[in-house]
Order: sequence, then structure tokens, then C-alpha cells
Amino acid sequence: MASFMKYKDQLKRTLEFDSTPKRIVSLVPSQTELLVDLGLKSSIVGVTKFCVHPKNLRKDKLVVGGTKQVDFNNITLLNPDIILCNKEENTKNMISELEKIAPVHISDIYNLQDALELINMYGELFLAQDRANSILKVVRSEYQDFSKFIEDKPKLNVAYFIWKNPWMVAASQTFIDHMLKLNNYDNYFGNLERYPEVDLSAIKENLDLILLSSEPYPFKSDHIKELEGQFPNTKIMLVDGEYFSWYGSKLQYAFKYFKTLHPGLRH
Repeated sequence: MASFMKYKDQLKRTLEFDSTPKRIVSLVPSQTELLVDLGLKSSIVGVTKFCVHPKNLRKDKLVVGGTKQVDFNNITLLNPDIILCNKEENTKNMISELEKIAPVHISDIYNLQDALELINMYGELFLAQDRANSILKVVRSEYQDFSKFIEDKPKLNVAYFIWKNPWMVAASQTFIDHMLKLNNYDNYFGNLERYPEVDLSAIKENLDLILLSSEPYPFKSDHIKELEGQFPNTKIMLVDGEYFSWYGSKLQYAFKYFKTLHPGLRH
């Protein structure tokens, strides 16, 4: 009788394999980057058009679509052992179809602990525990150092914009909101959920800081000027959205980046 290895994903679903998965389709950009940093680049057979790190990866692997729509036929032809998805970034319908092709491992990330758990899961699942442990050690050390750095920084009332036309923000129940909290930022839209559309004219209280993310909408300096007239007493900054929303090995560098956001913000 064949012996099966059993693993749980972050939705507590059990996946069974008769051997370590070798052919991986990754449909989440931050998880694709993590796989490469775990030394698993050669095992990746399919990625999304948004898997931009490392830069040359999309030239070497088959691009099977985006995070919301994929070519199921192309994924089937890749004969994957496992497909990596995320509860937020990929759709339920898509995942249902993918499960007909191969086992689907789903991540579910709301906070730093969830992110660390996923790194460890991949280490175990793909026999890359040493590299996973190295990444975890760096992230924990950087976070500990940043926690001390942020202790004496003022709590700021902040809005984090991810889209324009319509204006959309990151609100509660998101990884971005958690990262804002780690920065001692009080999310002005924390009473809302997920990624709501908002009316700028409805912002009545003073904001200390507006953060314009580089993704998914590519905010530029022109957008700062556009908002300065409406919020003359608010500091407005462009930020690298990957450090707020990518939860894989990118976290090794996130906290050093966050330090650069805090000087000169005291009113």
C-alpha cells in the first residue's frame, strides 16, 4: 500500500502526496518570489503575469494568466504536482477548477504570524526547511529591531490608498492594515473592511499622513500634487506597496524600508 504524506494549508484543508511535489504552479506573486528564495526555482513550471520577482522568471516559465483568470488548459498541460493559491488573491471559482487538475494549497494571510507560518509550511512541504529557517530568522530579527525603533514614534492618523477612479483604500481585515499597525499608524478607514471605495470629501478629520501605494495602482508624484490642495495640512507620500502587501521573503527587507518612512513626520 502506498504511503501518503499529509499537509494542511492555511484553511486547514488536508492535502495528500505520495512524494514531495516537484512541479509547482504558483498563482501568487509574493509566493512565487518566496519559492525562488527557498531554492525552488527549477521546480516552478507556471506563474502569473504579475510574478515580477525575480525579473527574468516570466521568460523562463510559462505565464498561465493573472491572479483572477488563468488558462486552465495550459495549466493542465504543465502536469503540476501542486498549485499554490491565496484566499484573497485568487477566486473561489478559479480554485474549484484548479482542484480538478492538481492539489491546491491555499494561503490565508492577515498578519505577520500568518506569513511566518506560510514560510515554514513551504519549507516542510518542499523539503526546503533550512532556507525557510534562514528567512524566518532574518524576518524575526528585523521585526524585533523595528519594534524597538518604533516605540517612541508618534501614533499617526493614516489613509493608505491603493486605487484611483474610484478612490480605494486598504481597510480592516487586510495584511496591509496589519502592517500599518506595526508602523504605529492608525488606519483612518479601519472601521471599514477589505478594500472599499471612498469619497475624499467624506474625510472630515485631519489626517497626519496619506500613503499612495505603488501597486496595484501606480501612483506618481502628480497624484501628490492633486491631493495637496484638498489636504493642505497632511503629509502625502508615495510608498512601495510591495513592502506593505507582499508577505513572503520580501519581509526580510520590509522593516528596514519602514524605518525610512518615519523621520520628519512629527508635528
